[in-house]
Amino acid sequence: CVVFNCSDTLDYITMAKFFKGLASSGAWACFDEFNRIDLEVLSVVAQQVLEIQLAVKQKVKSFVFEGSELPLRPTCNVFITMNPGYAGRSELPDNLKALFRTVAMMVPDYALISEIILYSNGYLKARECARKIVATYKLCSEQLSSQDHYDYGMRAVMAVLRAAGNLKRKFPDDDEFVLMLRSIIDVNLCKFLSHDVPLFNGIVSDLFPGVVLPEPDYNHLNAAMTKQCSLMNLQPTPYFLLKTIQLYEMIVVRHGLMTVGQPFSGKSASLRVLAGALTDLSNQGVQGTLFNRIQTRFINPKSVTMGQLYGETDRATQEWKDGVLAVTFRALAADPNEDRKWLVLDGPVDAIWIENMNTVLDDNKKLCLPNSEIIQMSQTMSMIFEVGDLAVASPATVSRCGMVYLEPASLGWRPHFDSWMTVLPKALGPRAINHIKEMFEWLVPACLRFVRHEVKEISPTEDSGLVRNLMNLMISLLDEFGPQEEAPGVIEQRAAQRAAAEAAAANGENGNSNGEAGKEEKEGGEGGGAGGGGG
Repeated sequence: CVVFNCSDTLDYITMAKFFKGLASSGAWACFDEFNRIDLEVLSVVAQQVLEIQLAVKQKVKSFVFEGSELPLRPTCNVFITMNPGYAGRSELPDNLKALFRTVAMMVPDYALISEIILYSNGYLKARECARKIVATYKLCSEQLSSQDHYDYGMRAVMAVLRAAGNLKRKFPDDDEFVLMLRSIIDVNLCKFLSHDVPLFNGIVSDLFPGVVLPEPDYNHLNAAMTKQCSLMNLQPTPYFLLKTIQLYEMIVVRHGLMTVGQPFSGKSASLRVLAGALTDLSNQGVQGTLFNRIQTRFINPKSVTMGQLYGETDRATQEWKDGVLAVTFRALAADPNEDRKWLVLDGPVDAIWIENMNTVLDDNKKLCLPNSEIIQMSQTMSMIFEVGDLAVASPATVSRCGMVYLEPASLGWRPHFDSWMTVLPKALGPRAINHIKEMFEWLVPACLRFVRHEVKEISPTEDSGLVRNLMNLMISLLDEFGPQEEAPGVIEQRAAQRAAAEAAAANGENGNSNGEAGKEEKEGGEGGGAGGGGG
């Protein structure tokens, strides 16, 4: 049985090639997301399927199909799956509906499936552990906030079971409740927003009373990540290292995952740091799960058209031309070495281009191209998506991916500022550099408080983004100062002017009126800064 992921780029000629192969070989085909095909094409497909069904019914040895005489093997069959109601879906025409028997799918028994899989992984308390998994997800769906990237379905349960099986093989003699609690936390904690984390911790502590988790041994990985941070001029804050560890744990149990967060949350930096750390550990010969060299490929999916991304057929010559993603995916899948390959798609997710990845992200692990080519994903590959939010992603996509959520507010602006301070021109001298640091510590909190409470923004901004713009403006003005010219008074004046300009720019057309308020805020902040200095 061949599983193929349908898309809106399929035409009746490509579908005819499929049906020719099925009829002559007697194979089965399952067309996933069948109603993503355009309505005009579906009408022709209905006639093609009808021809094959009539030939099978008449028990002929051969028949003419789309201008070709084909041998017919009566075992051929066509199955379709569809999720109605999503974006980019069309309703099946009546003449096509009549050719297929409808089968309604039931919600699976999570507890029974979990129990069987846990028994197969060697758990003796499989029934109790399975009940706790189901209860955890039930309570989370009822008590936690509703977010686009939260999912508590069967695929989320399978990720927990996969992690539990890995832990059981690694620690066969440990308490099974401890292993199960570790699996639930590792898979789920990384996707929750900060205000949902205490609720989740309360849920698991009630379901696992008296179970204390030992600290996981990530000493080698932490040391390697800290080294990478220093090489990349990044700050190894506890929050950043925690999120990078969670990203590592998610890559272990999922081959498709998303890092979700607004700009300046550290998504790209955590990927680069983790890739460098795992490569260093592999070069040093340190043994560990997925401690391999990392190859990364980056693609922005929204910078090109769908045809340029996946590939398209020239309408005049019918010649197939591969897309950027198809070429990269094929090269990584064919690479035989043991290096881990990360294909990173950095750009917004929508319900159109991401749906073509459905068979890649589920257990099939196959990329289906519009020319009917199927590329099998290798065991060393991972699909990673960097997205700002999942507001327009379908539930089918969300359920297929592991999630790591990063918040700019939790990282803050100070790590960006500390990294910027290390690249200031040395010609300024230590006195001026220290004065700049004091200026930022005095001005930035007051200006951010003013922007957030007094200003109505035309376009929403992040604190780290505003501070980054301020730093860029400052560095453009500091090149006038030579080695001997340390002018703290001038620096103070320009820092205040730039900070006020940033606050006014955030307010757009009301910049003049709020500029006066910013001046008052500055004067008040000066007094506060002096008091703070005295303390």
